[in-house]
Amino acid sequence: MTPTRRRYLRGVGGASAAGLLALAGCASAPNAGDGSDGSGVDGGNGTDAGGTRPEGTGGPGVSIVSVDDEVELPIRPAVEIAREAATTDHPPRLRTRLTNAGDERVRVGEGRAAHFEYVSDGDDALVLLPADDEYPAEPGCWRLTDTIAITEEYRTFALDPGESSERFIDLYATPGGDACLPVGEYRFETTVSVVSGDAEPQSSATWGFSVVLE
Repeated sequence: MTPTRRRYLRGVGGASAAGLLALAGCASAPNAGDGSDGSGVDGGNGTDAGGTRPEGTGGPGVSIVSVDDEVELPIRPAVEIAREAATTDHPPRLRTRLTNAGDERVRVGEGRAAHFEYVSDGDDALVLLPADDEYPAEPGCWRLTDTIAITEEYRTFALDPGESSERFIDLYATPGGDACLPVGEYRFETTVSVVSGDAEPQSSATWGFSVVLE
């Protein structure tokens, strides 16, 4: 059983907790998504007046423009584009990966945040959500219409030497913005921890990356 240290609710998506509409994260999140790279999808150039989505798509294309250096942990985080452009059918998608580069088995926490699930950018304009779930968002726009409530147990998972854990995360705009997926550069960062068997952090590091929507 996954060790937990705390359990409470918090909202992500920029609105007050009084407006919570969806409850997510109540069960362990499996590795989601189909890994599609969206080949042939035109992401547009994001040059509409007001910086909103290009005509004919659900939003601009996403590119990773920088990633932090390796952390001083046996864990090696990585991120890549899994689906570059938003369409009327789906938002942009990233793939995160955590690899045990050490020679001993390790336990990683917090299990969702380490994979950037429910993590917002520094300006709280965008949020990364576990792929292939239902969220309150404007059809074809990928802007949330309300906040997402999550239970925040302190989840952990184990990795053997050389083993990796992957997750797919979809990119949404937070509620209340003027644009569907606003163009610009955005930075995401999170904390990755190596924890003990009872989920107490033993060593931690902050790691992040920046994306551009254009």
